[in-house]
Amino acid sequence: MSAGIRIGVDVGGTFTDFVLVDEARKLIFTGKRLTTPGDPSIAIIEGAERLLREAGTSIDKVTGLVHGTTLVANTVIERKGVKVGLITTKGFRDTLEMGREIRYDLYDLFLEKPEPLVPRSLRLTVDERVDASGTELLALDRGQVRAAAQAMAKEGVRAVAICFLHSYLNNAHEVEAKRIVEEAMPGIPVTISSAVAPEIREFERASTACANAYVQPLVQSYLERLDRHLKDKGLKSTLHVMLSGGGVTTVRAAREFPIHLIESGPAAGAIAGTYYAKLANIDHMISFDMGGTTAKMCLIEKGRPEYAHEFEAGRVRRFRKGSGLPLKVPVIDLIEIGAGGGSKARIDAMGLMKVGPESAGSEPGPICYGRGGTDPTVTDADLLLGYLSPDYFLGGEMKLNLSTVEAAFKERVADRLGISVTEAAAGIHSIVNENMASATRMYIAEKGRDPRRYTMMAFGGAGPVHAYGLAKLLKVGRIICPLGAGVMSALGFLVASPAVSLVRSYVSRLKDLDWGRLNGLFGEMERDARALLVEAGANDAEIVIKRTADMRYVGQGFEIGVAVPSPPLGPNSLEAMRGLFLETYQRLFDRQIQDVPIEALTWRLSAYAPVADIQLNFTGAKSEQGKALKGTRRAYFPEIGYTPCSVYNRYALCAGDRIKGPAVVEERESTVVVGPDASFSIDQHLNLIIEIERQTGDAGKGG
Repeated sequence: MSAGIRIGVDVGGTFTDFVLVDEARKLIFTGKRLTTPGDPSIAIIEGAERLLREAGTSIDKVTGLVHGTTLVANTVIERKGVKVGLITTKGFRDTLEMGREIRYDLYDLFLEKPEPLVPRSLRLTVDERVDASGTELLALDRGQVRAAAQAMAKEGVRAVAICFLHSYLNNAHEVEAKRIVEEAMPGIPVTISSAVAPEIREFERASTACANAYVQPLVQSYLERLDRHLKDKGLKSTLHVMLSGGGVTTVRAAREFPIHLIESGPAAGAIAGTYYAKLANIDHMISFDMGGTTAKMCLIEKGRPEYAHEFEAGRVRRFRKGSGLPLKVPVIDLIEIGAGGGSKARIDAMGLMKVGPESAGSEPGPICYGRGGTDPTVTDADLLLGYLSPDYFLGGEMKLNLSTVEAAFKERVADRLGISVTEAAAGIHSIVNENMASATRMYIAEKGRDPRRYTMMAFGGAGPVHAYGLAKLLKVGRIICPLGAGVMSALGFLVASPAVSLVRSYVSRLKDLDWGRLNGLFGEMERDARALLVEAGANDAEIVIKRTADMRYVGQGFEIGVAVPSPPLGPNSLEAMRGLFLETYQRLFDRQIQDVPIEALTWRLSAYAPVADIQLNFTGAKSEQGKALKGTRRAYFPEIGYTPCSVYNRYALCAGDRIKGPAVVEERESTVVVGPDASFSIDQHLNLIIEIERQTGDAGKGG
């Protein structure tokens, strides 16, 4: 792959982050702009143009632009999608409301369930039926499909989902129904469940199809507008989009299945954390990405994040599995909570201070931005506590108003609680750290891990500010803050591989497998995967294929992912597949059952192409000459209160520097806070490494 100029763009709820990599000159340039929520493409275009000017090049020289967005997730969470209609098998109209018929909280008498994305009046049924083997029992009534489409058109439906029983085995009825609806409703996008999620389990398949339809018109319009604006500005290369599973894909594929972008932004942060874990040779890492709206935590083990094949969107209860909309999409397994720099503080009905999940976003933003915000936020608290400089936010381009923040905190928090402004700010900072710590503990405990054995990688605009406090709560002894940490999620777009994940369900006991059918399924998936990756610019000869299966003991309700030997598969593969299942089951549950039959339900294929190796050289990352020590200012630490704190210029620090805390280290897009019981050093890659003095009960440091 020849050297070129590539740009990664991460559109967040508050800021849009940019990273430009000039592979020929081996330079990286970074940037950050306030997101323009009315039309995110405005901030993207303006930020990219500025970055190109700083790099001394032009947009027509760009060889690749990769983009990630929170548009899909926000649309589902905020319920701002389009009016959707669902056509399904007669007798299955209420599948979306019945769900799994499981209560996520057995003892809550006032249990709140997520509202289906499609109201009952727009869920229409037709005569058709396919049995559990894929055999047609009742032909599709085309007239009923046409009538359903006409009824939806009269109701102003802007997208249609189709989900028929057992269509993952035989999708002929869904394909025909889609053709009829497209004829009756020209210009209206139609999603069929067998295309977006060809897997067993009707409720999850229907939910995924409806969610895809719910966001599709908005995402299509957005991507088309962005692509057109970039082309008008002179972009000659192809625009690519980040997937929830950490790979990148084409705009065409993203327009067809936009639900696969629901975790696009968070996935990029995890991929960036993975890149640094490999660079620093760290086996056990907590990737901590805190921006203006949310915080994301992901475990990275031996250079690889964990993956999942199902995701819950828009949970009614933040940490309650089962309280959201289930989506059958491949995602990086991480936890995301409403804790960011823009998270609002409030006093609840019981007189207790709460922080988040509501965020001030970029409009109006925190009070200190001077854009009309009136609610105290985490960023405002960090400014009052001395962690942020009112004169060097975004490298001095954005002045923060300290006096306005003090007055607002006194009126809206301090006076109401009978505490000082400092205590109010320290309380907000502490609460948001505790919120993140409790979520991280739960996430790690569910995986049977101990956070004390991990190193934390902190990035995002607010991540390095809060990493020290969070690490102490988790008893993590070492923190790594990369240079350019404030925009490192955007780097994740550029170190992510072009990738695709495909799935087919075929239920069978291992001993009864039809090997010809199975090889045919994998062959079909591999052909489709290679075609998609070649379209995305990959070299077919370099594509790597991995195969897995969802298996379980017969009688169990849920499956585990198990590696599958390379094809061709046959009777000789049986013992190898059984052994792989037993080995995986032993690792997960510390036991095996030898005399119970094993069955497979779903077969998966993932394919990816290698990406260019980026050599980190931040000469272009807004370097500044001069002394490392900029001066001192007062900063607050709970153990000692306000204390004089050395302030350092991040760009003037050199590999080998070692400095004792307390300290604040400033760069253009973020600020690192180092407490009085910690010190930091700069390694050969210009990472800032914080070492916290061993705390009682520590079990050792990660790495």
